[in-house]
Amino acid sequence: MCPPPARASGSTARAIATFRFYAELNDFLAPDLRYRSFEHEFDGTPSVKDRIESLGVPHTEVDLVLVDGQSAGFDRLLRGAERVAVYPVFEAFDVSSASGLRPAPLREPRFILDVHLGRLAGYLRALGFDSLYANDFSDEHIIVTARDEHRIILTRDTGLLKDGRVTHGRYVHATKPLKQLREVVDRFQLDDLFEPFSRCIRCNGELRALDADALGRSVEAGEIPADVLERFDAFTRCRDCERVYWPGSHQDRLRERFGSVGIEI
Repeated sequence: MCPPPARASGSTARAIATFRFYAELNDFLAPDLRYRSFEHEFDGTPSVKDRIESLGVPHTEVDLVLVDGQSAGFDRLLRGAERVAVYPVFEAFDVSSASGLRPAPLREPRFILDVHLGRLAGYLRALGFDSLYANDFSDEHIIVTARDEHRIILTRDTGLLKDGRVTHGRYVHATKPLKQLREVVDRFQLDDLFEPFSRCIRCNGELRALDADALGRSVEAGEIPADVLERFDAFTRCRDCERVYWPGSHQDRLRERFGSVGIEI
């Protein structure tokens, strides 16, 4: 539970700052704190990051903090009486003269997803994005892998994003997989980066075209049914799990599903 709005208690041992969160950041707050300014009471001289996350908002969701109208870093210490405005990524106003808090975006977006987002992982792979997922990934594995391989964490767990080692992450608000896909595509501006059907939906491996010799061996091994061979002339194999793909009805179904949320491939 997020702490309730602080009340002036007459105690000199605690300090009070006024907070205001904007746009989708309100989704992380307790209902009575949303879309309004509220007083927040605290002890000592905590950092802005500490107080923001104590109210339920992961630091990876924040792009700009203003303290008394001036841009501030996460390490800014609060002593009381400040007015703190907190803005999300891509909030719709000009922040060109302010200091954003997020690290530079990753030039080649690659993802690692938590246990709740298996279907989303498959959809991202279908669009050609390197997306790691397994239903037994621990939080520690996700954090370490994201750090070591420069991946973006996608999660439905706000606690995961509050770990100080996380630099690139996104809380996925939508609960339905296709809407999650639309959300991620919009958030990371992926529209111009699609490489449809270039990755294995099952294991994330890259797909390679089968040459004539490899195709013949696949037919002999029974990996490609005879009727399929008669109808299609383009076949690919996953370099990791060796599954064979061809442009059949499954691709048509995915195109239709993606089209339902405005993603055209």
